[in-house]
Amino acid sequence: MARGVMRRCTNPNLADGERRAYIKTLMQARMAMRSVATAEELADIRSRIDVAKTYLGEAGAVWWDDGAADVSGQHPSATEYANWWAGLTDDERRACEVDERGDPSPE
Repeated sequence: MARGVMRRCTNPNLADGERRAYIKTLMQARMAMRSVATAEELADIRSRIDVAKTYLGEAGAVWWDDGAADVSGQHPSATEYANWWAGLTDDERRACEVDERGDPSPE
């Protein structure tokens, strides 16, 4: 969960060294977004982010093979996880409403 919607986790089948390398690439590209000066730089950084997220399994084709749907980007109440979501306390739901950095979702 991030900002109130379902998100994929990293593919647990990746080799540790490869996973770490792509996470490093992803984090470096995200940090570079803070100092973008041109449209070309922005396009390059977005491309690096997309490549890293796709390799990590957080975007692109699904990495699991159990037939479960990809519910990324959906609110849990609209997915097969609706019963889980309904069973959470208000505090637990609020904890799911933060982004990847721990910032609260905008109202």
